[in-house]
Amino acid sequence: MLTALITTLTAVMTPMTVVPSMIGAANGAVCPPAEVVFARGRMEPPGPGQVGAAFIKTLRALRGPHISFYPVNYPADTQVDMGANDMSRHVQWMTRNCPRTKLVLGGYSLGAAATDLVLAMPVSAFTFNSPLPRGTDRHIAAVALFGNGANWAGPITLLNPTYQSRTIDLCHSDDPVCNPSSPYNWRAGWQDHLAPGYIRSGMVAQAARFVAARL
Repeated sequence: MLTALITTLTAVMTPMTVVPSMIGAANGAVCPPAEVVFARGRMEPPGPGQVGAAFIKTLRALRGPHISFYPVNYPADTQVDMGANDMSRHVQWMTRNCPRTKLVLGGYSLGAAATDLVLAMPVSAFTFNSPLPRGTDRHIAAVALFGNGANWAGPITLLNPTYQSRTIDLCHSDDPVCNPSSPYNWRAGWQDHLAPGYIRSGMVAQAARFVAARL
């Protein structure tokens, strides 16, 4: 199961448009009540990405403007390991310096794969060298995943049931990246993987409501 997950983690991709980044607590702000740590999709420019930007905007509308946002710092090409390492290191920084902050981990497409790796790997493996220490789960209030290619191997919560009640893992219609029921629909279903589909369908808002209820 774990080998299958690692094999599928690099199978998520899509280009996007520029969106302004939002700075998290690690850059000197006072510890927020909650922070979203989000990894953008493949080939999106640095920042939150379209899904991440829509997600934090909706979540702030539901729970207030003081929720911080940390956009995972990685090239977002095929570097799942780099995204996972940066996400994990930031989470560890937050748990040390802002232990009362409720953390929300999330990602879209390649970013979902990076999040999977952080949650599923309790030890260093291959080029992922920053596993979360034991007990970190107490600081993670929720997980929001979109277009997650790991679904080809099985839900990420099978590998780490700790997060089962805290995780929302959404796949839009016939998105071929996360829908293993249609292995030959890559061309026909590709539009369902693109970020606007997740936003317009209401799935980003659905995830924000799920997370808001856990903050």
